[in-house]
Amino acid sequence: MSKTVLVAGGAGYIGSHICIELLDADFKIIVVDNLSNSDKKSLERVTQISGKQFEFYQIDLRDEGALNDVFINHKIDAVIHLAGLKAVGESCEQPLMYYQNNINASLVLFELMQKHGVTDLVFSSSATVYGDPATVPIDENFPLTATNPYGRTKLMIEEMLKDIAAATSFNVVLLRYFNPAGAHESGLIGEDPNGIPNNLLPYVSQVAIGKRDKVSVFGGDYATPDGTGVRDYIHVVDLAKGHVKALQTMKQPKDNKGVCKVYNLGTGQGYSVLEAISAFEQACGHEIAYEIVDRRPGDIAECYAEPTLANQELGWQAEKSISDMMKDAWRWQTQNPNGYQDD
Repeated sequence: MSKTVLVAGGAGYIGSHICIELLDADFKIIVVDNLSNSDKKSLERVTQISGKQFEFYQIDLRDEGALNDVFINHKIDAVIHLAGLKAVGESCEQPLMYYQNNINASLVLFELMQKHGVTDLVFSSSATVYGDPATVPIDENFPLTATNPYGRTKLMIEEMLKDIAAATSFNVVLLRYFNPAGAHESGLIGEDPNGIPNNLLPYVSQVAIGKRDKVSVFGGDYATPDGTGVRDYIHVVDLAKGHVKALQTMKQPKDNKGVCKVYNLGTGQGYSVLEAISAFEQACGHEIAYEIVDRRPGDIAECYAEPTLANQELGWQAEKSISDMMKDAWRWQTQNPNGYQDD
């Protein structure tokens, strides 16, 4: 009998790709999303790609009554928690909004899981919890800190879950994402941010297709080979498959004692901003205008993963290259120049 997974934040960029991989692996899904930075049309595309139907509830996780009804009306076996605000710069400008949204929503969700006896949880964390690392690559035992409020919300939720797992039978997997990029190979779902993109790749895509004039590269004086920030870009489909592996390999706690496991999801390879732009130029076939501007608050010089543990314990590793990411992102952009609004 297939398990039913509640995907909180499932209409978003990463969430929609996870939904496809879960359905492909014969999980049943229920999606909860407040659509604050996502579009319901992404879920219609998930059905189009997968050929499978599923329930969707437009709910803010902080609405305890509405979320409680979902738990009452469905037999939920596990939760993937992706819901949250995620822009580093915005979090520095509006920290209260980030603490209110990300922390409170998580507390409501965890309390309802406990109330309804749902103990299996995969949490969408981030490499931002490593702060500005002294060395790279980064493994799961590195010291934890944060250089911005967004990262601190992720770190606080991780600490909460470690405490909950230590005191209950919660079975938790913390997945620390590096930098998701790309899109589904069908070109039907991809990253469709509201307003000005906060992440590099959708901004580059919009410049490449002519929606924006040039890419602003935040900082050209970092201690990196070309002076621009270095990141570990991971294809969003590889990232999504990591969540399926986490659920499939999740072992039940013994003697009702909780477990909390941590894994990096990255490629182990760092690319600078200029290298990423160059790779996108190869995919789209023309030059992309950019300018070096001041550093952005909360950013760090270099960040890439040591992903060995996920390979050893989850049987997972990234398979797609940076070239695949750029080609798939460009396919999504050209097929959907205005994102989901083209429907």
